[in-house]
Amino acid sequence: MSYLDVASGNVVSNLSVDQRAGFIRRTYGHLAMSIAFMAVSCAFLLQIGAGPVLLSFLSGGMLNYLIYFGLFVGAGVLADNWARSEHSLTMHYVALLGYAFVEAVIVLPLLYIATLYNPAAIMDAALTTAAMVTGLTYIAFTTKKDFSFMGPFLAVGSIIAIGTCIAGAIFGFELGLFAIGGIVLLSAGWVLWSTSNILHVYQEHQHVAAALGLFASIALMFRFVLQMFMMFGDD
Repeated sequence: MSYLDVASGNVVSNLSVDQRAGFIRRTYGHLAMSIAFMAVSCAFLLQIGAGPVLLSFLSGGMLNYLIYFGLFVGAGVLADNWARSEHSLTMHYVALLGYAFVEAVIVLPLLYIATLYNPAAIMDAALTTAAMVTGLTYIAFTTKKDFSFMGPFLAVGSIIAIGTCIAGAIFGFELGLFAIGGIVLLSAGWVLWSTSNILHVYQEHQHVAAALGLFASIALMFRFVLQMFMMFGDD
């Protein structure tokens, strides 16, 4: 999830059919790799007992929560810049896999709670996220519409969502079902925007950056879909 500023050039939609197909295969191959790496990282962190440690850290006060949240925002900005830069391909992979690990850390407390009280919610959230992403991907690729115009609106929505989350941490209130649902819809917009950018914004050599942008949007969706299923479980 990022607001792109990619230099103009021969974007993927202007390439030949074979070149476009190759770019899409590479992008989704790297997306699958990042999702698998995040899943393995989550399993590893849970295995070594990092879940209760992180949960205890978040319970330590507002400052700890803001540090934790700042890690997510800062890592996303840094990874996106590295992945879109002219650095070596190695740096691009460091950005992609490093951000996948950060996402594992971010979602870990919620996953830990789910393993204790509602393990089925994890698979339900994963399947729901996959179904939503599949539908949004179908829309983006079949309509061939350029959804890049959504970027500023999604950015404003994200600022509102971030402010709401921070306010909840400061004043001690939990996000309700409608607020969580709104963030899920916002993440769906980011997935649609990121998928559209694969064809209409990125250039042929930027498949790692394209995978990173889409992965960030999907990871955001999964976190809040999981939170929603956890709320259903509480009911």
